[in-house]
Amino acid sequence: MVTRRLQPASRNLKAVILAAGAKTFTGNLVPVLLQDLGGRKIIDYVTANAAQVVAPADTYVVVGYGRAELEAHLGPGFQYVGQPHACGTGDAVRQLQPLLQDFDGDLLILYGDTPLFSAASIRGLINRHRLRAANLTLLTAVADRPYPYGRVIRDSGGRIIDIVEEAQASPQVKEIRELNVGAYVVSARQIWPVLATLQPSPEDGEYRLTDTVHRLIRLKLNVESYQIYDQDEIQGINTREDLERAEFILKKRLFRPRRQEERNIVQFGTGGWRAVIGEGFTLHNVRRLCQALANDITRRGLEKRGVLIGYDRRFLSDHAAEAAAEVFAGNNIHTILLKEDAPTPLINYATEIVNAAFGLAFTASHNPPEWNGLKVFNSDGSLLLTEETNRLEDETNSLLVDDVVKIPLDVALSAGIVERRDFVNQYVDRIESFIDMDAIRRAGLRVAVDPMYGVGHLTLGIILNEARCRVTFIHERHNPLFGGQSPAPDLEALRMLRTVVREGDFDLGLATDGDADRIALIDERGNFIHINDLLLLLYWYLHEVKGQRGGVVRNLATTHLLDRLAAAFGEKCWETPVGFKWIAAGMVENRALLGGESSGGLTIRGHILGKDGIFASALIVEMLAVTGARVSALQEKVLAITGRLYSVEDNLAATADMRIIVPQRVKAVIDAGQTPYPVVKVTDYDGTKVYFEGDNWVLLRFSGTEPLLRIFAEADTPEKARELADWLKQHAQA
Repeated sequence: MVTRRLQPASRNLKAVILAAGAKTFTGNLVPVLLQDLGGRKIIDYVTANAAQVVAPADTYVVVGYGRAELEAHLGPGFQYVGQPHACGTGDAVRQLQPLLQDFDGDLLILYGDTPLFSAASIRGLINRHRLRAANLTLLTAVADRPYPYGRVIRDSGGRIIDIVEEAQASPQVKEIRELNVGAYVVSARQIWPVLATLQPSPEDGEYRLTDTVHRLIRLKLNVESYQIYDQDEIQGINTREDLERAEFILKKRLFRPRRQEERNIVQFGTGGWRAVIGEGFTLHNVRRLCQALANDITRRGLEKRGVLIGYDRRFLSDHAAEAAAEVFAGNNIHTILLKEDAPTPLINYATEIVNAAFGLAFTASHNPPEWNGLKVFNSDGSLLLTEETNRLEDETNSLLVDDVVKIPLDVALSAGIVERRDFVNQYVDRIESFIDMDAIRRAGLRVAVDPMYGVGHLTLGIILNEARCRVTFIHERHNPLFGGQSPAPDLEALRMLRTVVREGDFDLGLATDGDADRIALIDERGNFIHINDLLLLLYWYLHEVKGQRGGVVRNLATTHLLDRLAAAFGEKCWETPVGFKWIAAGMVENRALLGGESSGGLTIRGHILGKDGIFASALIVEMLAVTGARVSALQEKVLAITGRLYSVEDNLAATADMRIIVPQRVKAVIDAGQTPYPVVKVTDYDGTKVYFEGDNWVLLRFSGTEPLLRIFAEADTPEKARELADWLKQHAQA
C-alpha cells in the first residue's frame, strides 16, 4: 500500500537505526534485516517508523555486515555510517559522534531487528520526551511472558533508578514485568560524553548501548518512559521462529478491528467502502476517495462522461454526496447529483443509461445506523472488482487534504458543471418493462411492505399502486437511526411485518433493506421465507412459467438446491465468491438467467448488473398474480422437484486473532480427517467450505462488511445442518 510520510516532529531530532549486526539465519547468507516479512524487508518497517518523525536525510543507518546489500535496498536517501568492527551497539552509536558532535538536539535510536513498533508508539515516545523535558526517555512494556530484555527498576515514587539485564537479574528482579524494550530518545550532548568512556563488557568484550543507558540513569538525569500496551510490538527477530511469530502478528494487525479508522485509511470490502461515522467515514476521507476517482477519470480523459452521485437516508449521506460533487467539479468533471435520496439499484441503472465513468452510492446498505460508506460502480452499473478497488485504496490513502481540489457546490451548480437530476420515472419504467403489470392489475393482490425506514418506499410504492395492488406500508418515514436496529430484512427484524400480514389477511409481505437492494418475503400465513427458497421460486417461475432459458449463478454461501433445480431443467449452476460483483461477472460470462445470494440480493439477465430489491419485489408480485397460487403452495411445488435441504447460519463476533487462527485450526482438523462425515472436497478461495455427499456442506468465512465470523451449513435434515454448524463452531471457538 502506498503511504504518505507524516510531517517531521521537529528539525531538532535525528534518527539512528542500528543495522550493523552480523546476523543471518542458519544456512542462509542473507542478512536478517533483509529477510522478507509481510511482503517487505524487516528493515523497511524500522525505516518507515523513523520516516514518521524525521526525513530520510536526518536518518543515520549504522551498517556493517551486509552493508552493500542494505544500502542497495534502502537507496541513497539515508545517511550511512559504517561500523568497522562488529563490537556492540554502544560502539555503533559512537560512530556518529564525529558527524553530530555539534548537534544540540535529540536522537531517536531504533534497533533494526525490532520492526513491529507501531507509529503511535514512536510518536508517543518522542512526545513524552519533549513534554517532560527529559534527557533520556525509554520505551517500556509490561509483559506477561518472558522476554530477554532488561527489567526497569523504579523507586517508591515511580522514578526510574536502574535497568537490570536478564543475565544479571536476581529471582526477585525477574519477577518485575516492566521491560526496557530497546528504543530511546536521548539528548545528543548527554550521550556523547558517556559513550566516550564506555568500557567493553567482561562477558563478550562488546560495547553495549544498554550500559550507556545504565550510566545515564545513574547520573541522576531526567529519565522518563513511555509505555506500550500491545506486547506484539516488542517481538524482535533473531531466529526463523521469531520471523514466523512476526508474520503472524502482522496478519493479526491486518484484520484488527477499526485499524483502518484509527489510521484514517479507506478500505473496501465485498460491498464497497464502509466505516463507522466519525471514525473512518468522514467527509475528509470522502473527499480523498473522490479525488482518487477524479484522478483516474482525468488520466483516462473521461471528464465529459463524468460521474453520477446518489445517496440513501443515512446520517451524512446527503452531505457526503454534496462534498463528492464539489471535488469532481473542482477537477473539471461533469457531475450528475440526484435530487433526493434513492435506492442503490436506481443509481446502478442511472449510471448505466448516462454512461458515466463512475456511479457513486453513499450508503452502508444493511449495516447498523452508526455506519456509512460508498459503493462505486463502473459505467455498466457493476461494482468495481478487487483489483480495481485495491488501486483506488492505494491512491486514496496516499493523498493529503491539500491534494484535494474542490469548488463550492453553489458555484458548481451555477456553472453547470454539476447538475441535479431525477431518474425515478425512468427507473420505474425500466422495471415495469420486465413486469406483467396487466396480470397484477387483474389479480387485485393485497401487499404489506416494510422498507425498514430506508429508500424503497417511493419507487416500490409507485409500481405497486400503478399495478392496482392494495398496499399498506409500515416504517416508511425517514429515520436515519432505522428504529434503533440494522436495516437488514431478517427474521427477527420483520416481526411487525409478519404480524401485519397475518392479522390483516394480506396475500404477502415484502421488505427491502436500507438502500433497497436486498429483499425479504413473508408468505400469506406470516411465515418468513428464506432467500434461498425465494431464489428457487423465482428461478422456477422465470424458466418454467415465463419460458426463459439459462443457468443460474449463486455465491458459495447460497443453497445447493439451485444446483438441483438447474440440473432438472438441463441447465448449469455456477458458484462464485461472496460479493455481488462476482455474481454479476458470472452472469455476464455465462449468459445466466438469474443471479442471487443468500443475503437477499438478486437480479436477472437484461436488468442491471447489481442486486435490486425493488425489481425483485415486483417480480414476486407478478409470480403470484400470473400463477394464481399462494407462496406456500408454490414452495411445495418447487420442493417436489428439488427435494429438501435445510440451512443454518451462525454469526460470531470476529477478533483479530480469530481471522488467522480459526482457518488454520479448521484446516488442521480437516487434514487430520476429524470431520463428522466423509469429505468430497474442500475449497478455500473465499473462506473454508467443506463439501460432503448429497449436496451437504458447511462454510466458514469472515464478513467483508462487518466484524463477524459467519458459519453457514446446509444438510438433508435440520438436525444434521445444526450438527455441521456446531462442529465448525466448536473448532472456531476452541
